[in-house]
Amino acid sequence: MNAVSTRSEPETAAEVTALARQALEHWGVRDCEPELLKYRENAVFRVCLPDGRPAAMRIHRLGYHTDAALRSELQWMAFLQSAGVATPSPVATLSGEPFVLVDTAASTQPRQADCLSWLEGRPVGARGVPLDYSPEQAKRIFTAIGRNMAHMHTITAAWAPPTGFARHAWDFDGFFGANPTWGRFETSPFLDLSRRELVLQAREKAVKALSNHERSARNFGLIHADLVRENVLIHEDAVRIIDFDDCGHGWHMYDLAVALYQNRDEPIYPLIEAALLGGYRQERDLTREDVGALPLFSALRAFAFLGWVQSRVEGDITRDVGLRMSNIAADVVIAYLRCA
Repeated sequence: MNAVSTRSEPETAAEVTALARQALEHWGVRDCEPELLKYRENAVFRVCLPDGRPAAMRIHRLGYHTDAALRSELQWMAFLQSAGVATPSPVATLSGEPFVLVDTAASTQPRQADCLSWLEGRPVGARGVPLDYSPEQAKRIFTAIGRNMAHMHTITAAWAPPTGFARHAWDFDGFFGANPTWGRFETSPFLDLSRRELVLQAREKAVKALSNHERSARNFGLIHADLVRENVLIHEDAVRIIDFDDCGHGWHMYDLAVALYQNRDEPIYPLIEAALLGGYRQERDLTREDVGALPLFSALRAFAFLGWVQSRVEGDITRDVGLRMSNIAADVVIAYLRCA
């Protein structure tokens, strides 16, 4: 299934909160009012379990993932948490299920709902907001992110996923196939004629480069695929990773490129990149070819964003935001076209 879908029903916060109330009964909760924290890809609530523990409940976007894909996401998260990676762990229902399907009179189709252990921490930053760290703090944070990312890649490479494991792929078809993971960027309504021509030229370059790029167990496997600032928490100087909604099979360098994407305009970007790569190398080798492919994988993130924005306008984001995000992504793609 393509991960891109139209804006799901129900539309209002009140309606999606009603779904969360209904879902909570499967965890034995009947006297807790769910607190809506975020309503973008999924609706995310802070809830309280019967034993008093806080937890995060997700009401998933309709059509974003199949039941098998969601089950697989939760299985990988459970493995990572059991292996010592600071991630949320799935909280099973009273009947032992990893998630449930719920609906209300206002909803057109059942929605997936799951519950995850709560992780304290503050996000590394927010999209579009300059970082407020000293060079020393930034170096420490991004070194830790790189080290944790490499550790996730290493332990996952030795993991045998259970039968039926199914996640989408951030591979050639995931970016350039007939049905890309985040949608087709070529039809973006936000590109003017000059930008569109350059983006299409960059596509030809990226297609050739990715077709020839090594794909092996050394550099390709399960990745988070969305290690942006908001999805990395800092708690007592330790890094915690959340939001595995976009995880799938892909090149390890894509994880690194995604983590750098939001930071490219920071005055200390060279320090951030060096710290991230240095932290990664503390746990896992990177070849010269790997590092040399960073511009390619940054462009792939930008291509994906151009597709993503189209399906979210007038739903999750406004047209003005869509235009701004698309122009930024196009500039990243054009910079790749012009690099040696």
